[in-house]
Amino acid sequence: MSRKYFGTDGVRGKVGEFPITPDFAMKLGWAAGTVLASSGTKGVLIGKDTRISGYMLESAIEAGLSAAGVNVSLVGPMPTPAVAYLASTFRADAGVVISASHNPFYDNGIKLFSNTGTKLTDAQELEIEALLDKAINHNAMQCVDSANLGKVRRIDDAAAGRYIEFCKGVFPHDLSLAGLKIVIDSANGAAYHIAPNVYRELGAEVVSINDKPDGLNINKQCGATSLDSLQTAVIAHKADLGIALDGDADRVMFVDYNGQVIDGDQILFILAQAAKQNGTLEGGVVGTLMSNLGLELALKDLDIPFIRAKVGDRYVVEQLKKTGWEIGGEGSGHILDLNYATTGDGIVASLLVLQAVLLSGKRLAEVASGMTKLPQLFINVRLTSDNADEIIASEKVKQAVLDAEVILAENGRVLLRKSGTEPLIREMVESADLDMTRAQAEYIAQALRDA
Repeated sequence: MSRKYFGTDGVRGKVGEFPITPDFAMKLGWAAGTVLASSGTKGVLIGKDTRISGYMLESAIEAGLSAAGVNVSLVGPMPTPAVAYLASTFRADAGVVISASHNPFYDNGIKLFSNTGTKLTDAQELEIEALLDKAINHNAMQCVDSANLGKVRRIDDAAAGRYIEFCKGVFPHDLSLAGLKIVIDSANGAAYHIAPNVYRELGAEVVSINDKPDGLNINKQCGATSLDSLQTAVIAHKADLGIALDGDADRVMFVDYNGQVIDGDQILFILAQAAKQNGTLEGGVVGTLMSNLGLELALKDLDIPFIRAKVGDRYVVEQLKKTGWEIGGEGSGHILDLNYATTGDGIVASLLVLQAVLLSGKRLAEVASGMTKLPQLFINVRLTSDNADEIIASEKVKQAVLDAEVILAENGRVLLRKSGTEPLIREMVESADLDMTRAQAEYIAQALRDA
């Protein structure tokens, strides 16, 4: 059964348009609270990023959860992975994150976590959706008895401190970042008051940029999806490296001292190579359909198994649990190491990379040099209606993909997929020949536009 409201990363959309409205958020809070309460849930922790609509949605979800008889703890602006961690440390039974991750401020979203810090299962989301439909279409939302309404409290300061200590605990006590000059780009997002402190307290000299959120500037020409300002700052400050998080800090990207970008696929290579060298690698690495072929080839040279999951960190987690492996992620910077966190955590992943760099005695670019990325071109074709599956299945598009695959042969790949977070068809074409890649990518993109 397909999901109606939940995409690959919760519910997401443009603020003020269904489903990102106060009415929907309240009913979602009620439906989620009712389903979770039936399983024994008594308390839910809510965090958010820094976009202005977070205040509105937070209040609406809080009201819905309270109406379902569930207690609520509010932690304010907090990275998505922090909410996953804090949900268990504050003895909450579930967590809610209000964030649209890397999207602009005018978008927002709602993500739900279980009491173990992992995202809810598809089955749980379907159960919530069934109840949500009744609330929306049949006015079925009801409050519990007044004496049983959920209570609400704020725990902002304690939450930030606990998460900072958790992050620092990932880094070995016998290592220090002393002597390193690091530029931190917090994307004017949820980690603006956390990330710089983590690296400073571990000994680094920190230059903090994009750390003054105003509700509108989250991810605006900054952070993990827009690295120009970080590259400029690293070179201007003569830093050893730069670290960029996205708006909710579940993604991370690096920039080396010379401005060279180190993306999520290269981070996976660095972590897997280090684990292989120190004998701690369990099995192999899980990437996604979008992972660069260069990662697969580099891991093969190290005799490290590699498999691809569907796009979305929830599916990477599923494959990791299925295989018993620990390291996985996406080129976009969602990095998982199940030894340390149950969801993608940009700060934790960055500390694992810094550990690998320090132990190698080399600079970041040298550690990543064992992997050669093949040229990949990404094109997003925006939709005017919800007909992505129909377009991808059209004869014109299927023929264009077939033509391209014949030309690329065994040296390249084509991937088309419907976005789970935006009204887009995402196209990826990859091969060893950049000119060929570019030509075939545009050929397919035109077919998509025509269809």
